Amino acid sequence: MDEFEEPRAGPPVYALRSVFRVYETRREGDRLLYFGDPIVSPDALERHVWPLFREAGYEVTLQVRTGEHVLVAEPRSTGLDGIPWTNVVMALLTVLTTLFAGVEWYDATVTLDDPLSILQTWPFAVAVLSVLGIHELGHYAMSRYHDVNATLPYFIPVPTIFGTMGAVIKMKGRIPDREALFDIGVAGPLAGLAAAIVVTAVGLQLEPVAAGPVYGLGGLNYPPLIQFIATVTGGELYPPGGRVNPVVVGGWVGMFVTFLNLLPVGQLDGGHLVRAMLGRRQETVGALVPAGLFGLGGYLLFVQEETLQSITLWFFWGFVAIALAYAGPATPVLDDALDRRRMAVGVFTFVLGLLCFTPVPFTFV
Repeated sequence: MDEFEEPRAGPPVYALRSVFRVYETRREGDRLLYFGDPIVSPDALERHVWPLFREAGYEVTLQVRTGEHVLVAEPRSTGLDGIPWTNVVMALLTVLTTLFAGVEWYDATVTLDDPLSILQTWPFAVAVLSVLGIHELGHYAMSRYHDVNATLPYFIPVPTIFGTMGAVIKMKGRIPDREALFDIGVAGPLAGLAAAIVVTAVGLQLEPVAAGPVYGLGGLNYPPLIQFIATVTGGELYPPGGRVNPVVVGGWVGMFVTFLNLLPVGQLDGGHLVRAMLGRRQETVGALVPAGLFGLGGYLLFVQEETLQSITLWFFWGFVAIALAYAGPATPVLDDALDRRRMAVGVFTFVLGLLCFTPVPFTFV
């Protein structure tokens, strides 16, 4: 075994003495390795050493290597390292798929002789991408505020009726405490919902599209929040002989995504909020979500006698919720309770999420 040597960049060995008896240190590239024996539980160990390594500029994890316990410290970074080409390429592809999705929403004509005619659907693409992008940038901005390493948004290009399956960011670092978990979790829905409200209000002032059913849909059903916006702005959600301007569909997408993200399970935004608000009791709440979604689907099918095609969504999300509940929520390092102001904001956010809900989001021809 190598000769014991005090680390030059990380916390000194004596600072770990009360929780981890170090008998060897090594450097492995940019990483620091502290071999030793834990003398407290893993949770207590992490609570003690995490702030020390964080202050020194490292993320630390406890690992077991060939039967030995080792604290592995890797350099932290919350900035961008060069051009994020993957993010850029996925964003450009999503612009393309949303432009193509907009062709049918506008009942537009695009030919190979004039491929740039696809650009006539740009308002739809901008509407969808803006509400999704602002949602994820809300998470990203709050991650930077709390000094948590996170990626820029990854847009997901899929040739669906909306041209995308949404966008995500990836959290690379541990979340310090419940306040950071709450702030990061709540920033996305509130930012995205604000964008969706603006997009919907603008879209309701634009000319309707004189066309019939699109993508086999009989129509979109509008949640209470969109109905309220239409009442306030004097917009028409069901124009005679046509459909609302596709920009409204962008706002609808934003609200639908907000509701799904606020399901209080796993590492969805709602799961983050409930974990921050209720602590470990979130797991009990999360376990009830699949049952609620299956129950909703069953009620619509057997009591309301909706078509199975219209409510497959809730059965699908019931299975997704099972997987999310099994994976569990994000766990902050420090688990102190939230203040009352954040608790109130959390309740308000869930109320907004319910205003984005409609039992049957769309019907089919």
